[in-house]
Amino acid sequence: MIEVDIRIARPGFTLEAAFSAPPAGITALFGRSGAGKTTIIQAVAGVVRPVRGRIVVDGTAYFDADRHIDLPVERRRVGYVFQDARLFPHMSVERNLRYGERRARVAPFIGFDPVVDLLGLRALLGRRPHTLSGGERQRVAIGRALLAQPRLLLMDEPLAALDEARKLDILPYIERLRDVMGVPVLYVSHSIDEVLRLSDRVVALAAGRVVAAGPVAEVMSRPDILPVVGRFDLGTILESVVVAHDAAYGLSTLGFPGGELRVPLVDVPVGAPTRARVRSRDVALALQRPEGVSVTNRLPAVVSGIRAMEGAYVDVEVAIGPSALHAMVTRESLDRLALRPGMPVWALVKTVAVDSRGASLSPPDDPGLIAQG
Repeated sequence: MIEVDIRIARPGFTLEAAFSAPPAGITALFGRSGAGKTTIIQAVAGVVRPVRGRIVVDGTAYFDADRHIDLPVERRRVGYVFQDARLFPHMSVERNLRYGERRARVAPFIGFDPVVDLLGLRALLGRRPHTLSGGERQRVAIGRALLAQPRLLLMDEPLAALDEARKLDILPYIERLRDVMGVPVLYVSHSIDEVLRLSDRVVALAAGRVVAAGPVAEVMSRPDILPVVGRFDLGTILESVVVAHDAAYGLSTLGFPGGELRVPLVDVPVGAPTRARVRSRDVALALQRPEGVSVTNRLPAVVSGIRAMEGAYVDVEVAIGPSALHAMVTRESLDRLALRPGMPVWALVKTVAVDSRGASLSPPDDPGLIAQG
């Protein structure tokens, strides 16, 4: 178990963060720039000292102000992967990896060959960093960190410097790391797509405070994380199962508690779990079931809550069986439709961003024929 409860004070910024993370899998530290994500993992690594609190990893106190414990960096056994790979330019890929081995302070439990095979580095071992793509360099950096035999892996926005194509190349390798190695990861990101695809749990941060922490689908569906995601990225995460594929139309059907969604084809087998992200700005509401429209997903629902937002908008939560969706509509539309809790409506889903362990797709918006007032 990873336990963090710290306070860090800097001129113009104070971080007060408390959360726990399981001893396996990926826990994402998610938030906008300046939220305190990197400061937290720097404190865990030992390069930033809190003014109070404690950090405990797998029963070992890395920092405890009350007990005057502050382990030096080299004794914390953490692997750190930065935004830029920070490889030694004069060394080959193999020598960079072996450097990680030489830094290990315990008997190896992560072998050289398994790491090379896991990250697809075999063909790169003789090359120098300047001949590698950005994604290849990051894979080497991850391998070097793993070969230091870490108790915990810290990844500080490792995909931030990559273009979209390179990100898609490296994501499967991080998934393999998560599923095979068993080393817990604290993963810093401001990308919702990365968080949904990679992490099991998320700690949402804003202005140096933890706004919410818990399972990804639960946290990322909460309306109170608006300060973290911004009003136009507020939405719902539905834990779903692939029900069917329709190759003729390039569509898949996802089942979730309460209904089904048709989405652009996902590269996930029938019966496999996946996550469907439905942004509130991509949900429209109607009082009757609309016909003759291009919106494919028309779901019977009941208004379960209405929450004021900044400016012209309101957030309308609707229940679809045991599941819920959020729709962002204008206050004018709220009054015109006379929406109120308990009222039956139809939820029209224009765009579904599907993220899963096997695919990450954000299809273009369905143009539709019904405006989202």
